[in-house]
Amino acid sequence: MINLARVEAVVRAVLYEGYILYPYRPSSVKNRQRWTFGGVYPRDFAEAEGSVACRMQTQCLLQGGLNSDVDVHVRFLHIVRRDVGQLNRPVAELAAEGEPPFALVPSLKVGEMHFHAWEEALERQVVVPSLTIEQLLAGPAQIPFRFLGARELEPLRAANHSVAGVLIRSHMMVEGEITIAAKEIAPDVFQLTVQIDNLTPIDAPSQLARDEIQLRALTSTHTILGLRNAEFVSLLDPPAELKDAAAACNNQGTWPVLAGEPGEKDILLSSPIILYDYPQVAPESPGDLFDSTEIDEILTLRILAMTDEEKREMAAADERGRALLERTEALTAADMARLHGTLRNPSFVSAQREEASAQRRAPKVKPELAFLHVAGCDLKIGDRVRLRPKSGADIMDIVLKDEVAIIEAIERDFEDKVHVAVVLESDPGREFGLDRMPGHRFFFSPDELEVMAKGN
Repeated sequence: MINLARVEAVVRAVLYEGYILYPYRPSSVKNRQRWTFGGVYPRDFAEAEGSVACRMQTQCLLQGGLNSDVDVHVRFLHIVRRDVGQLNRPVAELAAEGEPPFALVPSLKVGEMHFHAWEEALERQVVVPSLTIEQLLAGPAQIPFRFLGARELEPLRAANHSVAGVLIRSHMMVEGEITIAAKEIAPDVFQLTVQIDNLTPIDAPSQLARDEIQLRALTSTHTILGLRNAEFVSLLDPPAELKDAAAACNNQGTWPVLAGEPGEKDILLSSPIILYDYPQVAPESPGDLFDSTEIDEILTLRILAMTDEEKREMAAADERGRALLERTEALTAADMARLHGTLRNPSFVSAQREEASAQRRAPKVKPELAFLHVAGCDLKIGDRVRLRPKSGADIMDIVLKDEVAIIEAIERDFEDKVHVAVVLESDPGREFGLDRMPGHRFFFSPDELEVMAKGN
């Protein structure tokens, strides 16, 4: 069996990518057009509609033998529609059978809580029993799967404990088939194919709206493949003798990469998101943000900048949104500092350290200046200056016009040009600039600085 613990963090990040997007509120247009990754739609609808896929296919290479074992796990999200119902009149308890009379509403306030209509998701997994290459060469393996639909009511209680409303959660039946095949393309080299088909039956598919079809789709679909007595071949960096075979692999709606620790070749993650081999979740990341088109620091700062009303809507939308909000508001200053950026190329860092050591041992050809005499004024480190960029300056310099800054360093290049490094006085992260971190430290020529009189 696949040791999922080695890849679980990345797999879950892939599974919930795009689940809810900043600004993390149901009223946002972005969150009314969800489920854009890894959709596998019912075949009847896909054939009638013509622009969506009813199949996801992973094709990869492995080096092994007839006794090599292949494990396949398929995961996806099964969408659950959450409606909000306001009871015609409150009741003490919901009846064991049947449903009380209610009217569907976009949102409902019960006590201090707001409840919104939304779409949640159930995690689904299909685990295929281990198969040997010998079995797959004899013929494709076909594994059908089915998840039944259901409808459940959750009571919403007022302060007096009476039931004033209900959350109605419903999901549709979905069914499909996984087909696994193998063929030998060179001695001890095999091409492995895994197809996922959505075979959910649809009556009159052209008459159903897209959001209704989405309830019958496999969403955020991805495949995890494991091997024993064999190794996967990287499709991104194959050996020279297998480059043509790797290029010939036909992947549809998915992107397979090696997973686990660097150097391991027994797990492959095939997902609808383009990744490099051996993807990892950064250890500085405090948890899922669901929106990897942005970086953690930016999204965290944006969440903290929300109004109280916006935060209430975010918390009411979804358990995962609520957990994200609580986690973000609990971050410490040290947690925030870790989000600012980390350099991870060890060989590059090592080279930098050796170069810095050599520079410390050797005399500086162009030493930093302690002060500079410009237009009758002395500029020195620590001085407060007003930025006066020239008219032909680039847009970033022009944006900073009239800002007050502090001189952090005065440096000369090898053409004897002098550059003054400054940190903005109004920058809430100016300590990063003083630590010479990118994004908080800016360079100007001396004649673009106006020395400020003391007390101004």
